[in-house]
Amino acid sequence: MSKRSRNAHIDEDVNIWSAFTDLMSNAFMILSFFLLLTLFKSIFLQSNEVKLKEEIKRLKAPPVLIIKDSEDRKFNSGSAELPPKLQQYITNNLVEKIEKIVQETTQEYEVYVIEVIGHTDGQVNGNRPSNLDDNLEAVAKGRKSVSNLQPGSNADLGLMRALEVVKTLQQIQETGRLQGLQFRAYSAAQLFLTNGEFAPINRQPDGQRRRIEIRFSPLGQAETIE
Repeated sequence: MSKRSRNAHIDEDVNIWSAFTDLMSNAFMILSFFLLLTLFKSIFLQSNEVKLKEEIKRLKAPPVLIIKDSEDRKFNSGSAELPPKLQQYITNNLVEKIEKIVQETTQEYEVYVIEVIGHTDGQVNGNRPSNLDDNLEAVAKGRKSVSNLQPGSNADLGLMRALEVVKTLQQIQETGRLQGLQFRAYSAAQLFLTNGEFAPINRQPDGQRRRIEIRFSPLGQAETIE
């Protein structure tokens, strides 16, 4: 074989090897790029997953507290005056539960409105005319006792009981607890069962339906819809 042929053969081998190394280098670069892309994607997804979990945790609705009607914690029939054991339960147990829930769920909202909702059973409560229109504000302001109110319906009675619980919580607030909270009193009368569905017509006594619900609502900006 001539010297020129041998040199040409060597040059050809060198060119092939050079092309092969270039190909491997490019393949390695491409592989490295995809590995980095996968790594960044994994980090991005993990970061988003953490943020999503935090957002879900933040948006998780606070529980609804229910004071059930029982021998230890029940209003007298047709009355909204707090019996001693119910008063004690609100002071010693309910306040602590409210404070714990507010502490755990106020990362986004600095203030909660505590909604107190009175529920009754379906017994007819309309033997006397209502005087709430004349006296409700005075009772809410503390100028009159709840005993001055005369319910003319279950809606009246539920509101009276909710208002009495609110007044008790406000009194406790004056001692330094429950700071930054606002309270609202509402009535659901006999309209809802404990599962939130509309109640059937039932005029018999039913302690399962008589209750006080405590709900937590973020204090938003009121907007009038025109």
